[in-house]
Amino acid sequence: MAAHQQLTVDWWDNQRHQYDLFVSQIVLDEARAGDPLVAGKRVAALQNLSSLEINEVVIQLAEHLVKSHAVQMKAAQDALHIAVACVNGMDYLLTWNCKHIANAKMRSKIDQVCREAGFIPPIICTPEELED
Repeated sequence: MAAHQQLTVDWWDNQRHQYDLFVSQIVLDEARAGDPLVAGKRVAALQNLSSLEINEVVIQLAEHLVKSHAVQMKAAQDALHIAVACVNGMDYLLTWNCKHIANAKMRSKIDQVCREAGFIPPIICTPEELED
């Protein structure tokens, strides 16, 4: 966990300027959780990013990801992360959630469901995978 946090800090400091970054309300809500001091730092880091819309199409795709078993029911919130990135045409979905999102066994099924729904799925990866 500490290594992931350090890689993320390094990526944020050295790589993020190469990309147009976006956030969703889901990410903001997650950033606000936990220790108030640390949460405040996370929210401050995200406050100037453009926000992606969560609309009915996003919700429908998230539901389809769960119903098709591309994402487990217990990870329905993670399906929303994927759907909001997909519907809004993001090139990448950056995450450390390797259990439910950046999971090699799940990526192909997630891609398939998104493509069948008429979307080009984002490349799901960790900050480490998106380094120069």
